[in-house]
Amino acid sequence: MNTFFVALLLIAAGGVAAPFLCRIFPLMKTVAAGAVFSGCALGCYDAALRLLHHTAPAIFTVPWLHIFTFTLKIDALAAFFLVPVFAIPGVAALYSLQYLGNPQKAAAAAGNYFFYALLIISMALVVCADTLVTFGVAWELMSLSSFFLVIYDSRKREIRQAGYLYFVFTQAGALFIFAGLGVIFRETGSFAFEQMHAIPESAKLVAAVLLLIGCGSKAGIIPFHIWLPHAHPAAPSHVSAVMSGVMIKMGIYAVFRFYLLLQPASPLLGQIILVLGISSGILGVVYALGKHDLKRLLAYHSVENIGIILLGLGIGMLGAASGNGVMAAFGFAGGLLHVLNHAIFKSLLFLGAGAVIQQTGTTRIDQMGGLMKKMPGTARAFLIGSLSISGLPPFNGFISEFLIYYGAFHGLVLGGASFVLTVLAIIALALIGGLAAACFTKVVGIVFLGEPRSEAAAQARKTPPLMLLAQGILALCCLLIGLWPDLFVQAAFQAAQTTSPVPDAVLSQCMSVITAVSRTSILFLLLLFGVVLLRRLLYIGKEVTTSGTWGCGFSLPTSRMQYTGASYADTMVNFFRPFVRVEKQYRPISLIFPGPTSYSTHVHDIFEQGMHALLVRPVRNLLGRLRWIQHGNIQLYIGYIVLTIIVMLFFL
Repeated sequence: MNTFFVALLLIAAGGVAAPFLCRIFPLMKTVAAGAVFSGCALGCYDAALRLLHHTAPAIFTVPWLHIFTFTLKIDALAAFFLVPVFAIPGVAALYSLQYLGNPQKAAAAAGNYFFYALLIISMALVVCADTLVTFGVAWELMSLSSFFLVIYDSRKREIRQAGYLYFVFTQAGALFIFAGLGVIFRETGSFAFEQMHAIPESAKLVAAVLLLIGCGSKAGIIPFHIWLPHAHPAAPSHVSAVMSGVMIKMGIYAVFRFYLLLQPASPLLGQIILVLGISSGILGVVYALGKHDLKRLLAYHSVENIGIILLGLGIGMLGAASGNGVMAAFGFAGGLLHVLNHAIFKSLLFLGAGAVIQQTGTTRIDQMGGLMKKMPGTARAFLIGSLSISGLPPFNGFISEFLIYYGAFHGLVLGGASFVLTVLAIIALALIGGLAAACFTKVVGIVFLGEPRSEAAAQARKTPPLMLLAQGILALCCLLIGLWPDLFVQAAFQAAQTTSPVPDAVLSQCMSVITAVSRTSILFLLLLFGVVLLRRLLYIGKEVTTSGTWGCGFSLPTSRMQYTGASYADTMVNFFRPFVRVEKQYRPISLIFPGPTSYSTHVHDIFEQGMHALLVRPVRNLLGRLRWIQHGNIQLYIGYIVLTIIVMLFFL
């Protein structure tokens, strides 16, 4: 049997076994997580081998009811996406062994493992689907399984609301996807993928826009991102890592795959993608700056990085439409490599956040502080993830962003709207990197440095070993890709082989620059480690004393005198008004004997507020006025059915 299917069977076995072993909690976790981890490791190994050995595409077909044929195809692009599809959930399953540690929630944990395995399998099927039917079925399985993972702790009202919001958005997105697939089927009369390129250009554009809206909802592209900052904080942290690191990339995969299948000649789609990428990248990181909930902040950074990926894909599409092969190849390769890089460092950050939240009992960063001493392993891993997401060398985020820059600068020879958008993309990418660095300076400084801001933070303990091991694996991957990127860059270029291959001379020139930066980074790290080692040697046998931090003239400083997240980010967030609505509540000091004073700020998502004002409230009011229809009279209900049938007969 093919290795790919063996991996899926192992994952399925772990998910199915969990409900049957529910009464034996330790055994259930070990069997379920062990089987999922083994299947994921096998699947990741198989996908990596296909990429490294340039294996020819593998095709598998299964007839169903003599009507439809489920067809799977594993080519270079599918294999590239299968690597994070298997790698990240496997590491997160290892993390879950100690994260899901409450025996009183054994039934919920068993259900979590079942739908977790189903989510992994469905994502793998989405990536390998080669017919419209296969893609549609796999997409729905992915949406439903992730919904049940979001409502893991369904007894809490806010978690149920987050789950329902996600369900509405994912099903609304599916309607647009099926509408786009319907347009394609109408033109081709076939469920197969390979005939899409032959449909008329007007139909291509309609189908591409419908698919972009539907897939963009899953990917969290602004303005279809509203579900994302609600669902990710609601889900368990290992699920948040998989949803943010991998699942939302299925939307990116679908956009890119259908683009390759449709092969539109017009640059309009690339221009739309670039506009969406610029707005998602900048506004995503700005909203993250204004958030004080750690997981919600990370969720908005998912929107930001989806924007960066779209910048790469948009640049590639403009290059393909204009015949600029270098621009196309580097844009696509940079976008695809950032898919892998973001899967690694964002999953690392969510796993680190889960460990912090588990120890402090809160998601509010202003109630943490001083955790570098309490949780040193998690703090160091989180710092590596923060440097990676900020696009700083020598970590992996820098490599993919460098490829996007390289492709964008080759697009400055274009004219008209394409030239303007390419320049804006370069500026936006630089701005996003600076704002991301500022945001994670805030997070690391407030969460891990300074003094504990609450009693729970003061009592925090070290991260359990398996949870720390999972973070360590991902942190090591961030450093590995940053220091030795050659293999990963070549894999991204192989997956991005579309309109025309990049010339060897240009690829060699780019690789030489990346290699030089990587070697410089290695020298920098060796120098840093040498200085640290020298400091330790010089302090051997010497007495080290400690004293209190200078209190700025106050005799009794407290932890409340430290910077808060709102005060740190206030100037940067206010700069982006009116795209960001900041609500401030301030009770000023007054009278001779003033009472208690308070100051708080809340950053609101204007797209979420717009949805409530333009869609939710009108629909709620309309449905409220139609409540008289639901009165409990069975005879009238039968009358409704008969009347509906009569009306339909007129049309039929």
